[in-house]
Amino acid sequence: MKIEINHLTKSFARGFRAVDDLSFSFSSGEVIGFVGPNGAGKTTTMRILATLDVPDSGDILIDGTSILDNPDLAHRMIGYMPDDLPDRNDITVDEYLDFFGRAYRLRDKQLRDAVESVEEFTGLTSFKDKTLRALSKGMKQRVSLARALVHDPQLVVMDEPANGLDPRARVELRELVKALAENGKAILISSHILSELEEMCTSSVIIERGKRLSTDLEEANETWVRLRLHELAPEAALPRLLEIPGVTSAEIQGNGCRVRIPTGDDAAAVLARALVERKLLAIQFQPETGSLEDLFMHVTKGNLA
Repeated sequence: MKIEINHLTKSFARGFRAVDDLSFSFSSGEVIGFVGPNGAGKTTTMRILATLDVPDSGDILIDGTSILDNPDLAHRMIGYMPDDLPDRNDITVDEYLDFFGRAYRLRDKQLRDAVESVEEFTGLTSFKDKTLRALSKGMKQRVSLARALVHDPQLVVMDEPANGLDPRARVELRELVKALAENGKAILISSHILSELEEMCTSSVIIERGKRLSTDLEEANETWVRLRLHELAPEAALPRLLEIPGVTSAEIQGNGCRVRIPTGDDAAAVLARALVERKLLAIQFQPETGSLEDLFMHVTKGNLA
């Protein structure tokens, strides 16, 4: 299955353009990290994808079929996990999921099997008779995910699912997302915890002011190289490293240093040659792959739409 967001635009009152000619695509089995500053247009895009908002222009296609022209297709194919928690505190987990299963026109054995399946997948089986009021925030996030999955959608849209979770709950959420992708589902997920996204995502889409900035971690034009020099303390090494042509910055890291140089093998080779010429014996020379956090800071300016 292929999902295509084509030239999506959405404005609100007083000309506020939340999404501005946004385009990207992804497929089954992919986990796409959707990243941007607050107010960049992420939630608006996800709400349009879930058919909760209508764009001013543009389209969203699933295998070539417009979900704007065929909203029933979106309802069958898409599961949406919003950034707010379930608020029907007086009903049980089982009753809550049963209600949404019926909303998706599941009935009788099909309904019961679907509810039991998502309860098992999300680890809610032992909590199914508890009211939502009695659940922790992490458990409520699981209920929200189970609700999005109860009709077995092929595309799962998750808006800030890790927000406010403790470290254990975030690890558990990450494993659930990976399992969904391994089962062939396409996933679009937003989060401000970039290190978490990087561990679970196959690629990323970064937006600012409603516009797409980048989807490739390698687009940043500089990278870090981690160094440890023989018989030279980091404090003594730092000024000598900053003298090397091509090194734009350097910092102490643990028992070594790291320097920032232009991205690419040629720049790394120049650095290695300069170390030898200066009789600086490197016992560690490790170029770092660009992190999502580095790329985010590199391409965004923190501007709102």
